[in-house]
Amino acid sequence: MTMYAYGVAGWLVLIGAYGIVVSRNLVHAVICLSVCQSGSYVMLLAVGFQRGASAPIFDSSNPPLAPVVDPVVQAMSLTDIVVSATVTALLLALVIQIHKRHGTVDPDELSALRG
Repeated sequence: MTMYAYGVAGWLVLIGAYGIVVSRNLVHAVICLSVCQSGSYVMLLAVGFQRGASAPIFDSSNPPLAPVVDPVVQAMSLTDIVVSATVTALLLALVIQIHKRHGTVDPDELSALRG
């Protein structure tokens, strides 16, 4: 199960990176970046997975010696999701501004941005 999750995470990163490389549209590139970032969620959850472990809540029915899932990995996954949403929103706002100023979202046609 865990190796399957690592494979899915790697596949998502590779598919997203391939989409960024071949993209002829800035919106498509932003969406492909989001797919790459979703690979990191899957990888973080695969790292924190333990078969048969319970939630990290200790009481009389779940003694401290019982195996539990690592809460740090879950917190990192949630943080990664928030950062991904923020980056996606910022990049889409930049794409809108580029379209307003230059009239295109094709990276090859943005000659005014070349150094």
